[in-house]
Amino acid sequence: MRAIRVPAYGEPAVLEPADVSEPTPDATAVRIDVAAAGINFADLAKRRGTYPDGPTPPYVPGIEVAGRIAEAGDRTDFEPGDAVAAYVPRGGYAESVVVAADRAFPVSDGLSLREATAVPIQWVTAHNALFEWGGLETPGSDVGPERVLVHAGAGGVGSAAVQLAAAAGAEVFATASTVAKREFAADLGADHAIAYDAVPAAIEERGEGVDLVLDGVGGDAFDRSMEALAPGGRIVAYGLASGEVPTVSTPELLFGNHSVIGYHLGEAAENRPERVYAALEPLDSLLSSGDVEVVVDRTFPLEEADEAHRYVRNRRSRGKVLLLP
Repeated sequence: MRAIRVPAYGEPAVLEPADVSEPTPDATAVRIDVAAAGINFADLAKRRGTYPDGPTPPYVPGIEVAGRIAEAGDRTDFEPGDAVAAYVPRGGYAESVVVAADRAFPVSDGLSLREATAVPIQWVTAHNALFEWGGLETPGSDVGPERVLVHAGAGGVGSAAVQLAAAAGAEVFATASTVAKREFAADLGADHAIAYDAVPAAIEERGEGVDLVLDGVGGDAFDRSMEALAPGGRIVAYGLASGEVPTVSTPELLFGNHSVIGYHLGEAAENRPERVYAALEPLDSLLSSGDVEVVVDRTFPLEEADEAHRYVRNRRSRGKVLLLP
């Protein structure tokens, strides 16, 4: 079968199409014929060799797929032909991939396979960061509605988080790097779409600060988030897209009664799967009803994985970017 290999760490040019052996599932796994594979920032960091405990070349990248079951192990609940999406350890940039059955879930009739590709990582991450980890309060609670700041609000996780927070009744601030991306975030439901360097001032103009920040950027974005927190506010840090590792001052946490919460989907799915996948039922309901929607920005043929990586690396994407085997 055709797949994309990373023979050595490097720039997008190292991604090479190759013929590889078709994988075979054991009794507790399934083989998926891949309809679409998602591009994530983690894929780029792994390709560069900068992702902590990332794979060693040669390997087939790709951690988010959707497609149909080609083979199902005897100890699974799936049947050939079932439409599924899955979070896979690696191997998604291929015509076929094997994954443990507990990492795959059915795709509802109202969701296309391309749209479903965004759910296992980007939409689950957004929901977890907002609710299961971030504890976002809704208007019906004693506290809510709350004020939420979503960094990279036009990206994959960001575009999901903006919609989910808005649907929950929060007042949503979203950062983005260009005017066009800020307009896009506003169209998704952000009440205030702002530039990264305008965060503290823009938020102070409208109140005492934000209650919850979703930060997948790190670096200066994290520092500005700390400045923008309301008393008792919290930050869920789920990524370092900037490549810059921020630090936090303990006194800053103490005297502001602030919290910084770390979230990593892979570790959480391994150690707290029930908490992670609690997001699937509400996500299915929201996506099926049309209250929120997956935005597919652009698709690339599998053989053009290098171009897809350049597109994401250059911050051109708005929503989900897909590879189509």
